[in-house]
Amino acid sequence: MREIIGKAESLMEWGGMKKDVILLIISGISLVISIFDLIPLPFDAAWAAIILCGVPIVVEAVIGLITAFDIKADVLVSIALVASVCIGEDFAAGEVAFIMQLGALLEDMTVAKARAGIEKLVHLTPRTARVVKGGDVTVIPAEEVAVGDILRVLPGETVPVDGVIVSGQTSINQAVMTGESLPVDKTAGDEVFSGTVNQFGAFEMKAVKVGEDSSIQRMIRLVQSADAGKAKIVGLADRWATWVVVIALTAAALTWIITGEIIRSVTILVVFCPCALVLATPTAIMAAIGNATKHGFLVREGDALERLAKVTKIIFDKTGTLTYGTPEVTAVKSMSDYSEEEIFALAAAAEQMSEHPLGKAIVKCYGKTPCLAENIRTIPGKGVSAAVNGMIIKAGNKKLVSECENGKNMSDAIGDEQYLDEGSTVIYVAINDILAGFIVLSDTLREESVQTIDTLRHIGIGTVLLTGDNEKAANSIAGRLHINEVYANCLPEDKLRHIDEYQQNKIHVCMMGDGINDAPSLKKADVGIAMGGVGSDIAIDAADIALVNDDIKELPHLISLSSRMMTTIKLNLTFSMGLNFLAIALAIMGVLGPVSGALVHNAGSVLVIINSALLLKWRKR
Repeated sequence: MREIIGKAESLMEWGGMKKDVILLIISGISLVISIFDLIPLPFDAAWAAIILCGVPIVVEAVIGLITAFDIKADVLVSIALVASVCIGEDFAAGEVAFIMQLGALLEDMTVAKARAGIEKLVHLTPRTARVVKGGDVTVIPAEEVAVGDILRVLPGETVPVDGVIVSGQTSINQAVMTGESLPVDKTAGDEVFSGTVNQFGAFEMKAVKVGEDSSIQRMIRLVQSADAGKAKIVGLADRWATWVVVIALTAAALTWIITGEIIRSVTILVVFCPCALVLATPTAIMAAIGNATKHGFLVREGDALERLAKVTKIIFDKTGTLTYGTPEVTAVKSMSDYSEEEIFALAAAAEQMSEHPLGKAIVKCYGKTPCLAENIRTIPGKGVSAAVNGMIIKAGNKKLVSECENGKNMSDAIGDEQYLDEGSTVIYVAINDILAGFIVLSDTLREESVQTIDTLRHIGIGTVLLTGDNEKAANSIAGRLHINEVYANCLPEDKLRHIDEYQQNKIHVCMMGDGINDAPSLKKADVGIAMGGVGSDIAIDAADIALVNDDIKELPHLISLSSRMMTTIKLNLTFSMGLNFLAIALAIMGVLGPVSGALVHNAGSVLVIINSALLLKWRKR
């Protein structure tokens, strides 16, 4: 139902925008007919623009004044429209209404509604649970699970509530909560979280946190609260509207009193209309968005680039953002007479039927067709065992090889300490129950990550690493990237807390991530950027900007582009206000009439659009 409502709202929004385009086309044609007198009509053709574009502006301005005494740019436009019509300057009224509605349409095209992705998070919420009572297993709705219930979770199923394993061994994919790239081995006494996925062995668990207290439900609330707390930027024209209205009315009134010519006063109101002021921001934003699109960024929120220009610190998730998010074999070490190549080949043979991400990574990185293996079996929570060329090969964690003759008292002397300190995962290989060597797997850095971080530092942007990985892995990656601020073992609420601390200290932050667990942080940050290729749909929906091709080396360009965009907006504003004041002076002296004043006024709008268009191909040298 929620999806249907969402699609209906999108269609209504698009339908409304399509209607506005049609009305603007009709109004534009009517103004051309009016100024060149192309078709003899019993009335001025400009009235089509006045009715189609002007009346909605006047109605909205009146409603705003009556209901909330809200003075926006529409108020001055309405006054100019009414005054122009009263003295018979229909073309001037229609032309001003047309330009204002064009500016409003541009704003509508650049400002998209925030999409929290709540529906997709809800879909991740387990719907059923297997409750064990008196030896019988009953399937019940997940929301009916009570604290203390014993639940059974089968391979491939989603953990229904938060709890503690009471029996069984398995590996759990916790990416939804922590973003960790590798599954985590679990056994009796270990915690498991709702929404995470059981990959292999069946286990029984005791429910600890259920219903609204479960991890996945907390995630949903975090996304909702973070979205509600993000302020929207008010348009500059509306922000300055009160002063513009007061100055315009005062100037018009004094001119009428001093000269006695009402046409001069109406001209002042026409040229004082903030058309160029209204166009200054949306045209620059649209051009900047077009530029960003060429460099792989999909800007989903119209004001995201305005907020990005204020950012002084970028917070990165590690897995999938700065790294590829997939384990790769980075080293093979022998502790026996077997060569490293032989150990790699035997491990790949044993793992060739494995569904475990680490086993798949070993086979993929081996790069050849593994030799034939027999009696392949998975040992939940430990690894695999297989018969290869008449030998029994075991590949797995320390629990598995501790059963080997020379693995009972494993110590750092075997040479794995260095790799474990770097946060790598070590798969030990035993041949005929003798520990023969080990294979090191790591989540590898993206090739462009180091250059990107260095370039950001060069342009004055600080960098922070927030990750669900352990401290060793986090510090290892941060050291190679030259990132000084590192926070490890972060759950979604921990990331939110760190972001809030920066914002409380008046530091504008951008969050860049890819996982479901990053969604609340992407919403909470001043600007959220999601990896569009490897990123989850929920993370992308929560973000203001999506990096379509995952090429983060373009991030410094986006930061510089946002600053350039704000410079362009300020130039547009300065020029448009300067031209307005010049036109006002000429109107007071009687040099400009309402129509010529409107044309001069619109020449300023055209120049503003041209200046904004220069952003389309801008790139910092």
